[in-house]
Parts: sequence; C-alpha cells; structure tokens
Amino acid sequence: MTQNESIPSSEDLQKAVESMILSASGWRKVFAISNDEEDSTKEIGTTNTVVSALIADVFASYILQKKGKSCTIALGIDSRPTGTKIAEAMLKVLVGRGVNVHYLFITAAPEIMAYSRKVDGFVYVSASHNPIGHNGIKFGMNDGGVLSGEESAKLANAFKAVCKEKDAPKKAMDLVCACKPEMLEKIFSESRHYKAEALKAYFQFTKQVVSGTDEKSRQDALFSGIKQNIRQNPISIICDMNGSARTLSIDNDFFGNLGIKLYTINGKPGQIAHAIIPEPENLVHCADKMAEIREHDSSVILGYMPDCDGDRGNIVYWNEKKCQVQVLKAQEVFALSVLSELAYLDWQTDGHMQKIAVAVNDPTSMRIEEIAKVFDAQVFRAEVGEANVVNLAREKRRQGYNVPILGEGSNGGNITHPAAVRDPINTVLALIKLLTLRDSKINGIEKPGLFHRWCIKSGQEKRYKQNFTLEDVTETLPLYTTTGVSEKRALLNIKTLDHALLKNRFQKIFEKEWEKRKDELTKKHGIISYQAICNNGTKETKNLFDYSVSGRGGLKILFKDAESNDIAYIWMRGSGTEPVFRILCDVKGKQKQMEGELLEWETQMLLQADSTEGL
Repeated sequence: MTQNESIPSSEDLQKAVESMILSASGWRKVFAISNDEEDSTKEIGTTNTVVSALIADVFASYILQKKGKSCTIALGIDSRPTGTKIAEAMLKVLVGRGVNVHYLFITAAPEIMAYSRKVDGFVYVSASHNPIGHNGIKFGMNDGGVLSGEESAKLANAFKAVCKEKDAPKKAMDLVCACKPEMLEKIFSESRHYKAEALKAYFQFTKQVVSGTDEKSRQDALFSGIKQNIRQNPISIICDMNGSARTLSIDNDFFGNLGIKLYTINGKPGQIAHAIIPEPENLVHCADKMAEIREHDSSVILGYMPDCDGDRGNIVYWNEKKCQVQVLKAQEVFALSVLSELAYLDWQTDGHMQKIAVAVNDPTSMRIEEIAKVFDAQVFRAEVGEANVVNLAREKRRQGYNVPILGEGSNGGNITHPAAVRDPINTVLALIKLLTLRDSKINGIEKPGLFHRWCIKSGQEKRYKQNFTLEDVTETLPLYTTTGVSEKRALLNIKTLDHALLKNRFQKIFEKEWEKRKDELTKKHGIISYQAICNNGTKETKNLFDYSVSGRGGLKILFKDAESNDIAYIWMRGSGTEPVFRILCDVKGKQKQMEGELLEWETQMLLQADSTEGL
C-alpha cells in the first residue's frame, strides 16, 4: 500500500472484519481480493492490507506490553498465495512499532513454533486446511504453542475495538507507509539466515519430542535402535506435500537421518494440486502414488499428506493382507499414535510411571478411553480447538499428571509432548516406533516391544506375532464406528446464530423424543439411559440440566447400557474457524446402522430446533 492508493472506507473495513472468524485456533477470512475462497490470486487489495496492518498493530502492542521494547518475534507464512502480501503489511507495522522480527518466509507451523522457543513469540500467517483463497493469523509466545483462548480473546477484543475507530483505515495506512524501505530490506536480507536457524532448532526439537528426552545419549540410543531395525527391514515413506509449507522443512533430512527413504509428490512450495484438507477424499493421490512406487520398491509402507501449514498429516499404509493401499481414518490415526506413545512410555519406564493422562477434544472416539485404560492412563476432554486441548494438558501437568500425548482425534494427527502443536513427523514416527521397537533381550531379560506390550496388557497376546505389520496392529484396536468430520452428513447448515438458544430448543425436542423412543432404543440398540455433557474451553461439565450453558461450545449426549457402560454418543458444535455446524456420532463396535440412525435422529432434531415451527 502506498499513500497514493485510496484509503478504504470505515464501512469497507467493518464489512471485512465482520466476515472474519476470530478463534484461539486462528483468525481467518477470505483474503483473495475477489473474495472468492477458491481464487489462487496473490492480491489482497487495500481493505485486506488495512486489516493485516491493524492485526499487526494490535499484536505489537500486546507483545511490547508483555516482553518490553527489546522483544523479538518470528514471523512466517504457509505456502498459500496471499501470504506474502499479508506478511509484508504486517512486517512494516511490526518493525515500525519497534518489534525485532525474524522473518522465516515459508515455514511449517511446527517449525516456527519450535523456533519461537528461542525468541519471545511468533505470528504465523496461515489458514491451515481452509481453501486456497482463505488466509489467517495465529499468535503465540515462546512456549511452542498458540495463545490460550483467554489471551486470544483479549487480542480479538482489542482488534475489534481498533477497527471501530473512525480513522482506523487512515491509521493503518500511516503505519504501513511509515516503515522505511531500508528497514524492510534488512528484514528480507536476514531471512535466509533465520530460516536456517529455524530448521536447525526444529530438527533438534523433533529429536527430543520423538525420543521423549532431552538427554542426547538417550536420544542417540533410541534412534540407533530404530536405524538398526530399518537396515534389517527397510522402510520407505511417501509424502504428498501438495505444495505445503512442509516442502521447505526438515522432512527429507529427518527421515533420511534414520535411513528412511522419502518419496515426495507436489513437492514445490505453492504447488497446491488439489484440495488442502488431509481427509480421505484427498489422500487418494498419495495412495495412488504409493501403489505405483511399490511396483519397484516394496519397502514403501507408509504415506502422509499435510495441510497447507504442515501441522497435520493423515496417513495411508500398505495392507500386506489385502495387498493394497489403505487410507487410515482420522480417528484411527490418533488411536494408533496414542497406543504407540503410551506403550513407548511403558517401554521406557518398565511400567513404573504413575498418574498418566491423555488430553483430547470432545468428539474424539471413546476408543481412546479403552486404549488409555490398558496403560492405567486417564482421559480428559476439552472443547474442539488445538489451543483448548494444549491448555487442558498444561492444566493436568500442573496437577501432577504426565501427559505424553494429546490431540484432536476427530481431525487426526497428534501432539506429542513437549511439542504443543500437531506434527506429521511425530505421527509417522509414532507408527515407526510401533513397527521397529520390537522384542529384545537386555542382560538376558526379555523386554517386550511396543506392540507386544499392548497385546499383553489388552489381553490379546494370542494375536501377537514376531513378523507383525501395521494391519496387525490396527486389527487389535478397540472397534468403534464414528462419523468422519469431512463427510457431508457431518455438516449442517444452521441459521440460528445464537447457539445457546439453539441448544435450549434442542433440549426440549430431545427430551420429548427420548420419552417417545426410549423403549425402541433399548430394544434395538441396548440404550437404557443418557447423560448430557458440555465442553467449554478446558472445562467439562457432566450431568447437564440446561443445554444452553454450552453456548458455542461442544454438546454431547452420551448413551449408556444396562450396566451403565458408555456405548454411544451424539455430539454437536458450531465451527470456530469455518461457517459450518458440525455433528458426529460415535458407537462402540461395528455398528454402521446404529451410527447412521443416531446421527440422522440428531440431524432431524437439530433442524427442527433451528426452525420455530413445532416449538
């Protein structure tokens, strides 16, 4: 933006701000100048430049107040086209306000968050898995994760207040134009150096996360064992980078250091070849390439596809029994990661660790409780949103719990402590540890490997065999039928903006329906009773009497059998980062019909609640 360009009106600014979603997981809107979410243009226009400048101004005030005038932050972008224009506007304001900035250019979310531990905070320009015309901002300090919901709300309120000021557009333009060209040039010239530093920090931090220790000797021992097994039983991986920020990250070097060959497709930054969200419908590209490569390299057994910021990667794998590539569902990816990390902790400590916990979001499948119970771990649930789960884990650690793994099972991927963000490398390495840390002898004493420990402790030792594959592991998982978050039937078009009102109406309808259908539910599905639960931030409230108190948080109806065992639930919540209302059903066992009927029942009740008819 230059002083010769016209200044947007206050009305234009307000319209742009009203279209934004401001959540702890990220601030997002369509930044493409056309306002088309599928537009791959680089241009954001003057109004969105003003928005970017005011966001930077608000964060500058926040970080300077927190850390003082000598503070330093990292700023980076994912690989979507509008990132450079947004970053340029923000850089000019931050530098002009006196904030020292290390510009990393295109950087994966886990990379900038690992590097942020060495500075005072970070700003990350990304819209994660949203369509290409979207973009957004994530903020954090130097604890390796995004700001808490409470701190993010402070920023959001400050931003909305600034945007309402009559002269806000002119103020933004003045801030952008005040930056001296040589100051910005210096930032750009130093970018290559700081990018290299970020990669180095991320590589070392990932070794700590995967090994579960900051002791170099213990890290070396773990990776030496993995490498030795891989030399005997080669493993190769394929990644559909889809032009994401991971194209310029550590993946190739990190896997190569373990003796794992990494094949890549769509490996140039910005080479976004298909939809960004790493759900089954988009993992087919990775699966097809794996099948092709296996014609000449049978060691390729795993594949992953990250989203645009590279913090989530769901998995495909080679099914030895069916001789075909299979896509793992998001809930299965998380379940396998939890199984691996809890078994790894058990392997490290010989089962002597106490007060273990796993933190998850409220629509994570109940199979996690079954897995955790095998390792004497408790499960705690938070509202949807990475920041909520990360902060719940922090709360539990302050209470004395060891929380080695956490995450949003409904979306796949995992957060392995001490990381505070999802990372596909950590997900893949959780599976690699399962496959390579096998039975061994130490001083003549048998030490079961990770999968063998799981089989023993879960009462499935008969299913263990020495030459097991990933398919053998997945077959031992607790069996549940769960709605996929990207399925069309999981998304509702809800018109009621007041979700407390919507849930109040839903409660009245559900209670009437329950009385009418409870005998049928008992006879057909073994459902005897239910419990209403809500999750707001890190707080879970059980035995809910007023569904409206869940507000914009998650609401769950948990169904129980005659022995009061949890056998199914229906769940709902309006998205904090997209204009959709999400629903989900989770049922114990292979019960596709039951899952479908309960989800359809929930759908009909919600649609009725969304209408004033019949209320």
